[in-house]
Amino acid sequence: MEPTSILDVKVRQQVYETTLQRGYPPLIGDLASALDSTAEEIRAALQRLAAGHILVIQPDSGEILMANPFSAVPTPFLVELTSYACYGNCIWDALGIAAMLHQDARIKTACGDCGLALELRIANGQVQGDASVIHFAIPAQHWWDDIVFN
Repeated sequence: MEPTSILDVKVRQQVYETTLQRGYPPLIGDLASALDSTAEEIRAALQRLAAGHILVIQPDSGEILMANPFSAVPTPFLVELTSYACYGNCIWDALGIAAMLHQDARIKTACGDCGLALELRIANGQVQGDASVIHFAIPAQHWWDDIVFN
């Protein structure tokens, strides 16, 4: 991985400030405007951040796909908060969104085995809902082997 530049730090900070405010990451153009940089400079910074497992970028456009635990695209893990609704990349991330924002939340998803609709609530830091099992098919140490699939 290339050394982290001052721009990389600013891009990372701007990505997460924006994402926390609205529930999804900014586009390259938004970052370029906010940081008075060119789109090419932002793309290069995002590439370095992705190489460092800070973000996941979309291979076709270079836009942000994941600013963990947030997803830039709809997923099966809808997180409804008081201020907005957003998507987690997996159930772990969906729970993480409520935890990092210190907010109550409702998570709508489906059973990975049978497809049955499931809803979890986070209230006062406690998970509530039907008795369910959260299953991680791949050990956490291997998530980045193929982070989009895993």
